[in-house]
Amino acid sequence: MQKIIVIDTGCANLSSVKFAFDRLGFRTEISQEINEIHSADKLILPGVGTAIAAMQNLEQRQLIDIIKNATQPMLGICLGMQLMTAYSAEGNVSTLNLMTGNTQLIPDTGLPLPHMGWNKVHYTENHPLFAEIEQASHFYFVHSYAVLPNENTIATSQYGVDFSAAIAHNNFYGVQFHPERSGKNGAQLLRNFVENI
Repeated sequence: MQKIIVIDTGCANLSSVKFAFDRLGFRTEISQEINEIHSADKLILPGVGTAIAAMQNLEQRQLIDIIKNATQPMLGICLGMQLMTAYSAEGNVSTLNLMTGNTQLIPDTGLPLPHMGWNKVHYTENHPLFAEIEQASHFYFVHSYAVLPNENTIATSQYGVDFSAAIAHNNFYGVQFHPERSGKNGAQLLRNFVENI
C-alpha cells in the first residue's frame, strides 16, 4: 500500500484533502516531519489563502528545500499548484520555482473575481493524470490568481481568458481546481495520481 503524505503547509483545507484520499482507500497522513516526507511514495502540496502567507509558513517549517528536492511525484492543489511556479503577483513573492511560469491576477474581462464554481477542463490527450476522465469534464474552482498557459500546461480552462487548469514538469504536477470538491471526476484524478503517475 502506497504511503501518501499531505504536506502540512498550515493552510485550512488539509483534512478535506486527506479525507478525499481516505475515501478512495489510500493510506494518507498529514505531516511536516522531514522523515515522513522523505519516506512517502506520493506527496500532496495543498494550499488555501495567499501565496505570501503560504511561503512564510513553508519557510518557518523549514520545508522549502525539502519540497524542492523531493524526488517522488508531488501534486499541488490550487494555491499549492501556484507555489510550484517561479513567482506570484499575489504579494509579489518568489515561489518554489519547481517549473517556469508565474501566477498573476486573472485578467479583467468584466467577470467577477474570484472565479468560483464548476468549469470545463480540456486536457492533453492521453495524459495519465486524466485517464478515464471525459474531455471537457467539469471541476470545481475557487481562485482569483492563475497561471496563464505555458510550456508546462497539460490542461486548460477558461474564465474570460484561457488559464492553466493543470501543469506538470518532471515529478511535479499541479491542478488549479479542487479535486477533493469535484465529485467523481476529482476522485478519479486523485486515483490516477496515486496509481498512474
